[in-house]
Amino acid sequence: MPKVAQETPNQAFSAETESGEAQERLNQINFKQLKKEQNRPIIALVLGSGGARGYAHIGAIQVLEQSGIRPDFIVGTSAGSIVGSLYASGKNANQIRDIALNMKASDVRDIRLDMKGFFDGQKVEDYVNEQVSDMPLQSLPIPMYVVATQLKEGKKVVFNYGNTGQAVRASVSIPSMFIPTKIGTDEYVDGGLVSPVPVDVARKLGADIIIAVDILAQPMYTETSNVWGLFNQNINIMQKNLAQIELKNADIVIQPDLREKVHIFDVSGRESTMQAGVDATVAQLEQIQKVFAQKNYKQKLNIQSIQARTH
Repeated sequence: MPKVAQETPNQAFSAETESGEAQERLNQINFKQLKKEQNRPIIALVLGSGGARGYAHIGAIQVLEQSGIRPDFIVGTSAGSIVGSLYASGKNANQIRDIALNMKASDVRDIRLDMKGFFDGQKVEDYVNEQVSDMPLQSLPIPMYVVATQLKEGKKVVFNYGNTGQAVRASVSIPSMFIPTKIGTDEYVDGGLVSPVPVDVARKLGADIIIAVDILAQPMYTETSNVWGLFNQNINIMQKNLAQIELKNADIVIQPDLREKVHIFDVSGRESTMQAGVDATVAQLEQIQKVFAQKNYKQKLNIQSIQARTH
């Protein structure tokens, strides 16, 4: 877990001379100091794992954006790391929506037969880097933290420096599907295994207000009539229990209704999933306003106008 501290000039210089690989480094922004200097609470947007349900994150961002809520930083796991990185790069919700609707299977899917999986993940890395204009994590306009799992020790790693696409590739590398992502001498897999909705990362970094979007599948709606369904069920049960622990520490929890099984390349499914994110976020606007008032957030929000347009 990166510590909240300023890098020294020597550290920054040495980092520039290192390889372009994703890294877990000392945090470049002291959010606690920023809070003190600007006399306002620090807002974190936490985007959780959930495969194709990740399109719902776009709908949530759309409503938050229209409300005038801009996070100070973003923490993302798996699907949340993809959407979070695009948002952190400066793209707005409409631009991310267009990217999502136009994405083709061939853009991100590269089949490779291997004992450890059948998707390589290089296309995911390249696609994300293309969408963020090859900006490394430390250069994204909104600070971005990508959660992955170090395979050998099963520990949580938070990438905040270096290759954005590579960090995302590591975070989405579902075991048995994707070949683990090798960074340096270590292999990494899906961040959802250790932190499916990484609220605790956001809190440790200094967030005062945490808006968490939980898109996990509900185990009772998972088909278990085949091997793949049983595999999904095992993952869903594990992630749900882990998420419940962390979600207790979030200030606002947005949980889109995503009972329907959606394929990641089903365009009609993408639209309905994004709308589920919109609906769930609109439903939480009053709670958001209440929390912001409690935390002494003085910026005027456009919450009432959004509620009026959606009723």
